[in-house]
Amino acid sequence: MIKNRKYIILRNYVFHSYYVYILTNKYRSTFYIGVTNNLKLRLEQHKDNLENENKTFASKYGIEFLVYYEKFVWIQEAISREKELKKWRREKKITLIQSSNSNLEFLNYHFE
Repeated sequence: MIKNRKYIILRNYVFHSYYVYILTNKYRSTFYIGVTNNLKLRLEQHKDNLENENKTFASKYGIEFLVYYEKFVWIQEAISREKELKKWRREKKITLIQSSNSNLEFLNYHFE
């Protein structure tokens, strides 16, 4: 088995990393849930959309701050989890976030 930052290689199989993530704005009043295979790049894209005033949900509400993420090996599991979280009520999402980030601190620095 060979490990590096992005892949785990095991007998000719390459396992990628996929992330389900929750972003919010500076007031923590709106959440955005997404899935990506490169969280660092995706956070940069959200920030660029905001700075360029692109017409996206995230930029409309000033959403750029990471407050929660989960890591997956299989994209199907990540997509399934994203769909599950999107159906949840706000209170349940906050409880999930607080289970690993009690003060809803911004976690972007983990991926800079």
